[in-house]
Amino acid sequence: MIRHCVDPEHPSPQVIAAAAEVIRRGRLVAFPTETVYGLGADALSEAAVLGIFAAKGRPSYNPIIAHVASVDHARTLVTHWPDSAGQLAATFWPGPLTLVLPKAPHVPLALTAGRDTVAVRMPVHPVALALIRAADRPIAAPSANRFTELSPTTADHVERGLGARVDMILDGGPTPVGIESTVVDLSGASPVLLRPGTLSRTALERVLGTSLGDPVPAAHATEARPAPGMTDRHYAPRARVVLAPASDVAAVVTRETATGLRVGAIIIGARASGAVALQRLPADAAGYAHGLYAAMHAVDDAGCDVACVELPPDAPEWAGVNDRLRRAAHPPERE
Repeated sequence: MIRHCVDPEHPSPQVIAAAAEVIRRGRLVAFPTETVYGLGADALSEAAVLGIFAAKGRPSYNPIIAHVASVDHARTLVTHWPDSAGQLAATFWPGPLTLVLPKAPHVPLALTAGRDTVAVRMPVHPVALALIRAADRPIAAPSANRFTELSPTTADHVERGLGARVDMILDGGPTPVGIESTVVDLSGASPVLLRPGTLSRTALERVLGTSLGDPVPAAHATEARPAPGMTDRHYAPRARVVLAPASDVAAVVTRETATGLRVGAIIIGARASGAVALQRLPADAAGYAHGLYAAMHAVDDAGCDVACVELPPDAPEWAGVNDRLRRAAHPPERE
C-alpha cells in the first residue's frame, strides 16, 4: 500500500496522475471527499467494482455510488435525467447529495446491486474532483472501511481499517462534513429520501416544490437496497453503542463501569464522570456531524467496550446524525 500526502485544496498533479493510473488499472485508491474517505475504483469495470466488495467484505445487495465530475458526466450513466434532477444538481452539486436514477445499460450490475437504478454524486472536494477528471471515468466509491464498521474521516482511519486491501491512499487531511451524503431517489413517480445527511429535507423539498417520501423497508435482509447505508446496522464502532438522554448519561456510565467494562462517552453537555474516554462534540448539527466518527474512532482506540452517546436533539437538522447513531446502536445479527 502506498500513501501520499496531498494538499486538500491544490493536490499535486503528479500524485493525482499516479492515483488515476491505479484506478485505470482496475485497482483501489482511497481518497478524501467532503463527506468521508471513499474507496475508489473504476465504476464502469465490473472486476474493479467487485474488488471494492472484496476489500470491504461488502454484501452484493448493497449498491455503490458512482462519483462524477460534472452533470454531463452524470447523464452518461443514466437513461433519464428528469427536471427534478436538474433542479437538485443545480442547487446542491458539487456537494454531499446523491441522486438515484434509471441506469444506462453499460453501468455494471455489480455497482447497482442488480437493480435498474444507479446512485450518482458530484463531490466538491478538490482531491476527489481532480482524481475523477484525471482518471477520465466515473469512480465507484463507498466509504473506505470494512462493511458496517465506522466510516473513515482521516487517512489514518483508512489505513488502520483496510491496510493492504487498498493499493493507494491519498491523505488530504480530515474530511469537512464528516457523515455520508444525503440520498434522494428520483427514479419513480415521486421523489423519496432514502438516506438523510447534512442537507435538510426542508431544503430539498423547497427546491423540488413537493414533499419527499420515505423508503419502503426491505422485505428481507438480503434484498437489494436502492442506495447504500440502508442496512439496519451500519456506521458502528467496535464498542457497543448505548444511546441515552443527557440526564441518563452519568447513570449509564456508572452502570456499565460497575460490570467491569471500559466505558467511553460522547457528549454535548451531559456529565459523564468515570468514562475512560470522553469526547465532547459541538452543540450544532454541522459541527457534531464533522466530529462524530472521529469521536467514535477515539473511543475504539481507547479500548472501550461501551460507547455511551448522549442523544442529540430530535430536530430536522439533526436527522442525518440521528440516523447514523440509530444504525450504530443496532445490535449485530446473530450468526
